[in-house]
Amino acid sequence: MLMTFFSSATWESWGLSSQPVIPDRMPILLDDDLLFEDSAGPRVTTVINRWAQELPTNGCPAPNSWETYVRVVRDWTLFLASRGIQLFDNRRELRRGLSAYAVHRACGPLKERFAASTWNQHMSILSLFYGWAEGEELTTAVPFTYKQAVTAYGDQVRLQSANLSKRRTPKPHVTIKYFEKDFEDTFLKGLGGLRPDGAEDSLYRGRTTARNAAVGGYVLSSGLRRQEFTYMLECEVPPLPPRRTELPIWVPVPAGVTKGRKFRATWTTYDPLARLHQYLRLQRAVAVARSSWIPPAKWGSPLVVTEADEIGGRVDGERVLWAELTPRERRCLVRPDGGSMLLAVQSDGSPFRDWPTVFKRTSERIRDRFDPRFPHTSPHRCRHTFAIRTLEMLIGGYYAQLAKLVKDTDADAALALYLRKNDPVMILRDLLGHTSTLTTEVYLRRLDTTRIYREAYERAGHDHGLLAEAEREADAEFDDFDEDDI
Repeated sequence: MLMTFFSSATWESWGLSSQPVIPDRMPILLDDDLLFEDSAGPRVTTVINRWAQELPTNGCPAPNSWETYVRVVRDWTLFLASRGIQLFDNRRELRRGLSAYAVHRACGPLKERFAASTWNQHMSILSLFYGWAEGEELTTAVPFTYKQAVTAYGDQVRLQSANLSKRRTPKPHVTIKYFEKDFEDTFLKGLGGLRPDGAEDSLYRGRTTARNAAVGGYVLSSGLRRQEFTYMLECEVPPLPPRRTELPIWVPVPAGVTKGRKFRATWTTYDPLARLHQYLRLQRAVAVARSSWIPPAKWGSPLVVTEADEIGGRVDGERVLWAELTPRERRCLVRPDGGSMLLAVQSDGSPFRDWPTVFKRTSERIRDRFDPRFPHTSPHRCRHTFAIRTLEMLIGGYYAQLAKLVKDTDADAALALYLRKNDPVMILRDLLGHTSTLTTEVYLRRLDTTRIYREAYERAGHDHGLLAEAEREADAEFDDFDEDDI
């Protein structure tokens, strides 16, 4: 079974009266004989392709996810065929196939094995596929067994189906997914080519330490997703306040690069933003000066930018808002005097996008040479760290205390009011770009919020002399305890 990807680039030459409705980059499955049907009717590849083309309207709008979804169903289909079972066989045969597939992915050849989290992801995708097939009356049998589960978050109670084919995994909060404060500092120093003590690392041979440290610090302080900071333009970086401030600085995140294409705003702090501006003035300016870089032909035609500001600019002479541009379009933007318009560039002025590798190599170097406890690091760990640090300061009253220092006539008066009047979870919901506080609550429960609330309680109690009184009252309760009361 072959996989290719649809492109409508030359559809005018296909003899069609209108452009196909299949989205570009949509995976297409083909049998080895390149036929979509035979005497028995449409083949399973045709059914899978039809399901794939409906993914954008069934909760999967991101092109990067389409390939994963189709590969999961393709691999499952091929495995069943190798056992003489059809994709839409009767329930008994499908159950037998699922049992064999579970053993294959858990104990089969090493390269075929799945971790529990990967297996569960595949089961979720296959469950979506069979649910769609049932709705389309393509099958009356599914390989899965479900039970009803009740979930409650706050005052929200939901009844949902639990797929029993999924494997048990550790509770999300068991593994810390953010940086402890000392590791956060070590990571930033590692990005900058420094040792944990701040001294220069003589064994490090990287040449882009200023860029890596500046962008890494900015991500840790703003909670941007990988796509959001990778495709941020230099002109979209917020201006640096004329004087140092302890209040957070707003960071608009354009809809074109956000998850779900929803505009949102987060914030950063003065020092990381100052380092980012220093990178823009020095290392980045040198890299793009007299750069002759243009995007490769496979990306598309160069889009030359003039009259750029923080909101938009002229692209090939036409006024365009940055919020309307997708990542694929942003990577083709070229400055009028040469070089990429993206925030992070390489030494020749071309765009730099491989942040997962930078973060991975930095964490590996720290772990191998300085601290074996240092965690594996991806860009999303920085987002988790931002969330936990921000919640710590919101609950601890840090931002509220700053807000009290702002005068009514100050330019940050609106921000001060926002910080003082809103619930911490609601503020964090806005910063992270979640649809509802319910999503934020679920997200936080996977981090370490219990510790944050406990420490805030203990700190407040200590500062106001409440804990000592509470301890005395508790001791008195136990002093009055009588074994006869048991």
